[in-house]
Amino acid sequence: MMTMMVQIRPHIAIPHLMVVVGAVMLLLLQQGRSAEAQPSPGYYPSSKVSSMPFSQWYSNLWGAQHQSLSPDQTALTLWMDRSSGSGFKSKGAYLNGYFGVSMKVQPGYTAGVNTAFYLSNNEVYPGYHDEIDVELLGTVPGEPYTLQTNVYVRGTGDAHPIVGREMRFHLWFDPAAAFHHYAVLWNPDEIVFLVDDVPVRRYQKKVEATFPEREMWAYGSVWDASDWATDGGRYRSDYRYQPFVSGFKDFKVAGCEVGAPASCGPVPAGPGGGLSPQQSAAMSWAQQRAMVYYYCQDSSKDRSNYPEC
Repeated sequence: MMTMMVQIRPHIAIPHLMVVVGAVMLLLLQQGRSAEAQPSPGYYPSSKVSSMPFSQWYSNLWGAQHQSLSPDQTALTLWMDRSSGSGFKSKGAYLNGYFGVSMKVQPGYTAGVNTAFYLSNNEVYPGYHDEIDVELLGTVPGEPYTLQTNVYVRGTGDAHPIVGREMRFHLWFDPAAAFHHYAVLWNPDEIVFLVDDVPVRRYQKKVEATFPEREMWAYGSVWDASDWATDGGRYRSDYRYQPFVSGFKDFKVAGCEVGAPASCGPVPAGPGGGLSPQQSAAMSWAQQRAMVYYYCQDSSKDRSNYPEC
């Protein structure tokens, strides 16, 4: 009987096998999460705001060579490689509003990669800025992406250490499989984070010092956050898998810019202004099903930094 020898070249076969096996595991995980249908929030803030061409609201901030805008200016692709990431910034500064965009991230090995959509005033108040974050944190095959929401208020840098207010989710869908709409609704008394119009987090103004009130710009970016993004920095960006590509489309902005007339009012979060009971129920569903971290429940935090908890 003849014995056949098969030579395996690990440097080629193993990475591909890792991606395939990871994709199968992730598919099974996402199917399990999708077994229970997403509830209807009953109210859809994104439908109240029209999509606009990218160039009407935003312009390049950095890494222009890593951006590609569709001919009709409705879709923007950003990518990161060993040389650079890329980012964009709103042309106007706002005091409140609805800020939304549909994003799709890359499957496979994306550890350390941060695809972000956020509000900030760091360029005006360096070392003492405010920020509201929506971040899709890259992962390794077989593990889901993490959606991180965060709020900074007047605090970063050596003199003012970062006091983050993170809430993280493993979503009920695969954010690398299709575009989904992510939004921040920043009003004078609350911040609501939404995913496909489902409220996933509500951050209320309970203590004035813990709520952002200064003007902010909207940003989007793809960048290397290897030091912390994936399992606390255990897994880092691996540029054998470059480029890391993220898509943005359905750019929606509605709010009061700096200098707007007094008649300009905030965008309502629900049919009566605040979240409706149906929206609140949908938010409870999302948190019970998908939330994996909440800073107010973290016993390692210095509670004196978080009076709102």
